[in-house]
This record gives sequence, C-alpha cells and structure tokens, in this order.
Amino acid sequence: MNRPILTIVVPCYNEEEVFTETSFQLTTVIKELINERLVSSESTILFVDDGSKDSTWSLIEKESCSNLFVKGLKLARNVGHQNALLAGLEAAHKQSDCVISIDADLQDDISVIRTFVEKYWLGYEVVYGVRDSRETDTFFKRTTAVGFYHFMNKLGIQLVQNHADFRLMSKRALGELMKYKEGNVFLRGLVPLVGFRSTEVTYDRKERTAGESKYPLKKMLAFAFDGITSFSVAPIRSLTLLGGASFLFSIAFGIYALIQKYLDHTQIGWTSLILSIWLVGGLQLMGMGLVGEYIGKIFNEVKQRPKYAIERDLYTKHSLDKQKDLLMH
Repeated sequence: MNRPILTIVVPCYNEEEVFTETSFQLTTVIKELINERLVSSESTILFVDDGSKDSTWSLIEKESCSNLFVKGLKLARNVGHQNALLAGLEAAHKQSDCVISIDADLQDDISVIRTFVEKYWLGYEVVYGVRDSRETDTFFKRTTAVGFYHFMNKLGIQLVQNHADFRLMSKRALGELMKYKEGNVFLRGLVPLVGFRSTEVTYDRKERTAGESKYPLKKMLAFAFDGITSFSVAPIRSLTLLGGASFLFSIAFGIYALIQKYLDHTQIGWTSLILSIWLVGGLQLMGMGLVGEYIGKIFNEVKQRPKYAIERDLYTKHSLDKQKDLLMH
C-alpha cells in the first residue's frame, strides 16, 4: 500500500489570534507523519477562510509562501462553519487519499491525528474523534449537549455522541458524502449515513489557545435546531399527536361542561375561557412556526443555490502552478 496523501482541512473565521500557533503545530504533526512514513510527502494543511473580517487570509497567504505544507482557500463571503468545512472537504477530495477535519482553535487534541492515520492503515474509512469527557464545559453547555444527543437518538437520528467535526474520512467515504446535495448541511448527521467501516478515538478536549469562541449560545441553538429539522419530521408528527390529545381533552371537557350545566352548577367567569384561548393560541402559533421552518427548508432546497463561492484558491494544482509562475516572473 502506497503512503496516502493526507489533507488536514481547517475552517477559519476571524482566527488571526490562533492561526500562527495552529499552523506551527499542524505542520509539526504533518512532518512527523511523513518522517514515520505514515503519509506521503505531498500531504498538506488546507486552511479555509470563511469570509473573515480580520487578517486571517493575509496570514494564510503569507504562510503558504514560506511553508510548503500550508495551502489556502478563500471563500467570497461568510457561509457558516459547516459550508466552509464542506468547501474544504470537496477541494481536498480531488487530491487526497484521506482527509482530516479539525477546528482552528486547537481545542481538539492534535496528538491523536497519528492514531487516526494508524486506524486508516488498518482499513477504517471513517475515524471519529470523540471527547472522553465534558469537564471543561460549563454546567449549562454540558447539560444541554447531553440533552441534545439524547433527544436526537430518541428521534432515530444517528449521531456519534460527543463528536464534533474532528474526524478522518477516506477518499471513498468522501466521495459518497459528496453525493448528498442538500442545502441544509449538518455533517455530524450526514457522515454516519455514509456507512463504511468506522471506529472512534477518544481524547481530552483542551481550552481554547486564544481568541473567543465562534459558537455563542445563539449559534449553538440554531445549529442544534437545524440538525433536528434537517433529519427528522418527528417534531411535526408530535404536533399531530398534541392536536389529537387536545381534541380528546376538549371532548372530555365539553362533556363535563354539559353535565355541570344540566346539574345547574355552572358559574359565570372568564378565567377558564382566557386560559383556554391563550393555550390554544400558543399551540397554534408554535405549530405554524414549526411547519414554517420545514417549508423554509424546502424553499431553500428547491432553489439549489451554490453553498459557497471561492474567491482565491491556493490549493488545487492549477492554481498552485499559476502561483509558481507568478513567483518566477
């Protein structure tokens, strides 16, 4: 078996504070893997700039001129973490035998990348990086994360618990992933659907090296909701069940009201009426909003707009050759 060409894909959004350290550490890992003859000397690190507003792209360009292992892909605008990661995976799929995705903040333990590659040599086509514990998270984040995975499993959605987007995929597995054309990208749910032989590698998540998290509470909640509505119609079905239960309750309450009227026990009051109106009205608005969310996803899917646009490419062979020609002249 020839030594595989490995590409490490790193989506970046305003990561100027951590870029230099991330580039240095990942370059060290690549060199070690090459020296141990685990990967090809053509292996690279692909930084995908997701429309950063700081100097992230300038740093990527500068580093790519002095570091042969560093390549860059600049998106024309900010398209979100999942689409930026997908852009890197699609580019890397064309020139790599296996691809590892990792965030730029160095919270994922890069020392297990070697283990990822060893698992690939053993025939595994998907290797998931799984957090050993969530002790570094706040109580709120830890509780909500556990609840999210539990809820997704209850809905029948296959997710690898405590796994983010730190994983290795073979060229064949990536090829199958590329066949999924949906616009609402939730890679943590899509990758398990690909199948193929897979395994898990556990690691301890570290504190962020520098800068601030690019996933505040608002984005995390939106990400979780996208994951749920992209893979299951169970929430809409639950509305049907809730409507049925409400209908049965209204029949029972109607019978009770008729009996009370027949026994002349009725009293004039507005409390029960107001509560009923607010309850039913709230349920209707929730139902309309949830159905609207699914209709909105259908609306986005049928338009089939591109997920991203590439402004600068320092990765593909054609653009690299062009870059070399420019440097020579």
